[in-house]
Amino acid sequence: MAAKLRKGDKVIVLAGKDKGKQGEITSVSPTSGKAVVDGVNVAIRHTRQTQTSPGGRQPKAMPIDLSNLALVDANGKATRTGFRFEDGKKVRFAKTTGDVI
Repeated sequence: MAAKLRKGDKVIVLAGKDKGKQGEITSVSPTSGKAVVDGVNVAIRHTRQTQTSPGGRQPKAMPIDLSNLALVDANGKATRTGFRFEDGKKVRFAKTTGDVI
């Protein structure tokens, strides 16, 4: 299946404890169907002190399911993603505005 959401896309959370929050995708795992978004689904991880890191309680963004994310269009609203061919290339476009992503 084609990747509707990719690394670097600005998305909004549709469901869950962080509903309504926006952020940028930092990584996507297509096999598990999850993505890590900056500032969303943050958990506290306790790390041991080492010579390179101070240790303590470190916030870490955990993966969130792709079905709970929607792309943000030029108007700042959630949109679905479609595919079409332009000049012989397959491109993604926002279904609300029709703009190429």
